Amino acid sequence: MTMRFRTRAFLICFVPFAVLLTASFWMIQRFVQATVRDGVRASLRENQLAISRIYAKSNLQDSRFLNVAGDNPALEAGIQLLMTEGNSPAARSTVEDQLSELGAHMGFDFLMVSAPDGKPMVGVMRQKGGGSQLVPVDAASLKLTQKGLMQQDGRVLQVASVPIDVAEENIGSLAVGEYFDFSEFTTPAVLLVKGTVINSSVPGVSVSELGSALQYCGAGECELQLGGQDWLSLPIEGISDDNGYALRTLENVDAARGPVQARLRFLFLAVAVGSVVIVFLCSVASSRSIVKPIAAVVAHLKNSTFTGVLPEFQTDLSPILEIRELGESYNWAASSVRKARENLQRAYVEFVESLANALDARDPYTAGHSLRVSQLSCLLAAGMKLSNDEIERIRIGALLHDIGKIGVSDTVLQKPGRLTAEEFALVKEHPVTGRRILEGVQGFAPFLGAVELHHENWDGTGYPKGLAGEAVPIDARIIHVADAYDAMTTDRSYRSGMKHERAMAILREYAGTQFDPVVVKAMAELPPEMVAGGSPVQSTPNEVEKSEVAEV
Repeated sequence: MTMRFRTRAFLICFVPFAVLLTASFWMIQRFVQATVRDGVRASLRENQLAISRIYAKSNLQDSRFLNVAGDNPALEAGIQLLMTEGNSPAARSTVEDQLSELGAHMGFDFLMVSAPDGKPMVGVMRQKGGGSQLVPVDAASLKLTQKGLMQQDGRVLQVASVPIDVAEENIGSLAVGEYFDFSEFTTPAVLLVKGTVINSSVPGVSVSELGSALQYCGAGECELQLGGQDWLSLPIEGISDDNGYALRTLENVDAARGPVQARLRFLFLAVAVGSVVIVFLCSVASSRSIVKPIAAVVAHLKNSTFTGVLPEFQTDLSPILEIRELGESYNWAASSVRKARENLQRAYVEFVESLANALDARDPYTAGHSLRVSQLSCLLAAGMKLSNDEIERIRIGALLHDIGKIGVSDTVLQKPGRLTAEEFALVKEHPVTGRRILEGVQGFAPFLGAVELHHENWDGTGYPKGLAGEAVPIDARIIHVADAYDAMTTDRSYRSGMKHERAMAILREYAGTQFDPVVVKAMAELPPEMVAGGSPVQSTPNEVEKSEVAEV
């Protein structure tokens, strides 16, 4: 029976979708392969053209100008004059004029004459903003570059050089250059020098963002993120030189996917329509035997996440035997879990109350103290509009707040007079002792803050941690006020309890220092008969000294 049900469900649900997905993947694969192949081919062609232009432009040694520049008599004479007169202003001006004339005639943007040892002597450069005029450049600012790329005045130049010989003696060299032009590239490009981006033709992306994205690329191909999109970067061979310059082209992968998505849109639409039709037919065929009962089970289980109670299903959940048996088995398990939870919760509450009663029974003067503090804390929590779960947590935390006094000897707890400083120090250890007692039990974890911190003061002068303000949990702040009120209004071995009005006056006086003012305000707003209903207020008490407030 089980195997037959499993086989039927498998055949109805899996086979149609398997066929559909197989056909869809095959068609999508064919379309994607064709589109990507065309895109890669076009990109490779563009890169090859760009590389060819770079090689052609950088190979200036074969240009007509360099072939005749070394034999230019006027330039040779000017360089000889420059070397003879020790780089005098007149000689330098003569060479600068000759370089400007040559540059204007040949269309170069930069010309420089160097000594035989390679030291720059004279140079001219076209100014920013274009124009045909080349102006002199301070020789001290010129960089020693014979071939490749160089930076001058914030601009990048492609440079080539040729030696100048007179009577087979080298008298120097001539370097010429043109501005490096990104507009010749059909794809976005980035120019780097020693790993730092100095120029870019990538639209809408800053140089700093490019530098951050390319810092891990190394010298080969890499993938990177720019503006939230995937890019591919490839180095262009032939641009890198000894000066540390390198050129990389970039391809926006996400943009390249656009044509693929456009071509597949119709395919996806057709597949989606077919899928909807098949899913609808399969759902109609399978809902009578599988979908409806399973949906009912899922709905019940979802409700259990809010109620915390496992639901029980009706016996006629489904005509399918296996699902009916599953529902019955689940009902038995849910019933057992519910009963066990109720028993555990009842035993847990009884245990907490027994602990509180056992503690209070040690001293006849504190009998019922934990219960009264718990009741008053719940009243305060309700008055402060806390949730039911928070009120329940505060109720149990208040019952347990003095559990640590189990570790304080009876001679101290039942002492008829006021405590000495040493004895009070022992009593002050009970919050930490209480936490140590309870933290070994997982179910007591929500109440540890109330037990350990209910003697912390609003201004940070309390104990055991000296926390201040809202750093103390709200449970502990509420219990602190309720604990103080019950201590002031009940009889002790060394004095009688005070009236409600006097206790409230002291709480107001210490609000903002020892007590949370919000909690004290909530206490003051409660009806006096409700607050005093759980405390044995005396009709003619001896008033407690204010210094005793710090002891409660």
